[in-house]
Amino acid sequence: MGKNKKNRVNVVYSTNPDFDFDHEEQFEEETLDPEDQLLYVSIDRKQRGGKEVTLVEGFVGSEDDLKDLGKYLKSKCGVGGTVKDGNIIVQGKFKDKVAQLLEEKGYKVKKKGGN
Repeated sequence: MGKNKKNRVNVVYSTNPDFDFDHEEQFEEETLDPEDQLLYVSIDRKQRGGKEVTLVEGFVGSEDDLKDLGKYLKSKCGVGGTVKDGNIIVQGKFKDKVAQLLEEKGYKVKKKGGN
């Protein structure tokens, strides 16, 4: 069968030998072309012990494509970071550099916040 038991919907038990469980479908969002996306780049300090990070928000697409973009940005800036909750977090204050890298890849970019 190969389907995960945790994704079964609305079934406790069935005596039907031909019964197949309804499973929640894993919906993967299709990635938009870079020129169709508007990404917001900002510096964030909230809940990070005073450390500054560069935050990229607004990506529309699959988790894998988001991770690839995050990996690209982190390697170009030479720092660490993470991808979670649909956002890319790059350690350090790289708002201008990240915005420039995204524009070179064809994304529309808006910088949020001051400095």
